[in-house]
Amino acid sequence: MADYSLLGKFESIQHRFEEVSQQITDPSVMGDMKRYVKLNQEYKRLDALVQAFKEYKSLVDNIETGKEILNEESDPDLRDMAREEIENTEQLLPEKEQKIKMLLVPADPEDSKNAILEIRAGTGGDEASIFAGDLFKMYSKFCERKGWRMEVTSASEGTLGGFKEIVASVTGEGVYGILKYESGVHRVQRVPQTETQGRVHTSAATVAVLPEAEEFDVELKESDIRKDTYCSSGPGGQSVNTTYSAVRLTHIPTGIVVAIQDEKSQLKNLAKAMTELRTRIYNMEYQKYIDAIASKRKTMVSTGDRSAKIRTYNWPQGRVTDHRIGLTLYNLQAIVAGDIDEIIEKLMIEENSERLKEAEI
Repeated sequence: MADYSLLGKFESIQHRFEEVSQQITDPSVMGDMKRYVKLNQEYKRLDALVQAFKEYKSLVDNIETGKEILNEESDPDLRDMAREEIENTEQLLPEKEQKIKMLLVPADPEDSKNAILEIRAGTGGDEASIFAGDLFKMYSKFCERKGWRMEVTSASEGTLGGFKEIVASVTGEGVYGILKYESGVHRVQRVPQTETQGRVHTSAATVAVLPEAEEFDVELKESDIRKDTYCSSGPGGQSVNTTYSAVRLTHIPTGIVVAIQDEKSQLKNLAKAMTELRTRIYNMEYQKYIDAIASKRKTMVSTGDRSAKIRTYNWPQGRVTDHRIGLTLYNLQAIVAGDIDEIIEKLMIEENSERLKEAEI
């Protein structure tokens, strides 16, 4: 049965789509980059909605035509064909309705952004650093499969391998909207390399995913930033080069400090440091939004509760459990090799369901 209340929204959606289509070609709008980018995002969303509505309306029209044939035709063959067409078409309606409902719920505008990925070793000493390294490899392989570019901006290596802390920028299409589900505490249960008795230990690492700020998202004043340069250093603190290529930026009003040393060029390190600084300042405000929705959606973890355990990787049993949605998979080796698509897809489905309830469409 067609949902005519949905079709009732089509006219206003199409009207707004035509409005936005005209606005994004207006020279005065194109000169305002912040407004232009927002309108462009709205245009893409409305374009997808209009196409979905047209497909849905076409199905409804086919059903109406079939009903007319049933009412007016006496030819039994034509009536059978019409009846079959109605039945087949009605089976397609629920999926199309769900698609339209999801498109009607405003997406998080940050979802289309690039991201800053931070992994920090938690409880568990050297084993936690090794696990942080395993998580970094997992995300590296996942990003590679997605065709995204991952670039390490800073890292502090663990004594026996892995990382005490590693920060990377991830660039690609819809990066933040996919990786955001990874924020929280990841726990590992296995026999550490340092354990001689063969006992299973529990260690942890914290993952944080931040949407990367665009230049126009945050206005940075030169007078608010202190810039320090120094020689890049490698493991053990030895000097990697003798030029002052590494850059440390301190944002005086907030106290946020960013240090980048992965490039040999000071200018390149400065550009990366500015991007990360902008992102961290922007996220101070954005996290208030995350904290507000975290109480409503189990898929998202409040930044005020970084101790929230979201996933356990159990080596002896070969399983991975995502505690937010009670999902357990017995393909640990594939997951740590970057195959986390199924987990993220299930988290997305859960969040979409929660968003629909909030919107009451």
